[in-house]
Amino acid sequence: MTTDSEFGKCIKVLEGHKSSITSVAFSSGGKTLATGSTGNTIKIWDIQTGQCIKTLEGHTNTVRAVIFSSDGQTLATCSNDKTAKLWNVHTRQCIQTLQGHTDWVRSISFSSDGKTLATGSDDSTSKLWDIQTGQCIKTLEHHGRWFRSVTFSPDGKTLATGSDDNTIKISDTRTGTERQKMELQAQSGVLHRHLGFCI
Repeated sequence: MTTDSEFGKCIKVLEGHKSSITSVAFSSGGKTLATGSTGNTIKIWDIQTGQCIKTLEGHTNTVRAVIFSSDGQTLATCSNDKTAKLWNVHTRQCIQTLQGHTDWVRSISFSSDGKTLATGSDDSTSKLWDIQTGQCIKTLEHHGRWFRSVTFSPDGKTLATGSDDNTIKISDTRTGTERQKMELQAQSGVLHRHLGFCI
């Protein structure tokens, strides 16, 4: 369901998934929406018509998160199958499968220049990936428990991570060094670089 953020009215209901929807993300232009589900699939929707443009298949377990790159050319997804995938938005083909985590991958974030993807996993690590090569360029192990959320700073030099260890940690993406630690009274959940659309 999409809503008018000013008035809170439902303007479109998007139907097509046959299982629970776990994540949603708008493209930067706001004309396209991606959704992930427990049915292992991702759907791409035209917001104007409410029609499903394409169903992406490739993950073998629940899709945990979906996110578009800032230029809208690439869609990243992550899953309980321990992988993240990169998809060409125009051809709707998988262009990279990022393998290296040993447990569920729960969260993903693009750097603002679209060259790097961060992933957070239940294996207690966050990884930074080169989008062009699909290679892992850095592994962060600052949390002792699951990584619930990851997000880049606007300049891409810093990564914030939230974990089941009740902390948020700020790390240097170039060196992997932990810069700052914030302890919470409850588990840290979703971190955002900026506010987006209301759904």
